[in-house]
Amino acid sequence: MKLLLKNINELAAKQKNEGLTDFEKERQAALRQEYLQKIRGTVQDNLHHVTIIDPLGDDVTPKKLKEIQAELRG
Repeated sequence: MKLLLKNINELAAKQKNEGLTDFEKERQAALRQEYLQKIRGTVQDNLHHVTIIDPLGDDVTPKKLKEIQAELRG
């Protein structure tokens, strides 16, 4: 992930200072998409392990999320 961000930032700096070739623009777009996919995957994975408890201490996790969690367990 660090290398991915480094490459994205290098291309962004080059774009700002001197501009990018068509190939570099395509590479930049691909790197950004890859980054977004990784972030979305991480967020989704984290959410699949969440239990929602209301102020009274009751489990109010949505049914759909509970079903996903059950699938992940086995």
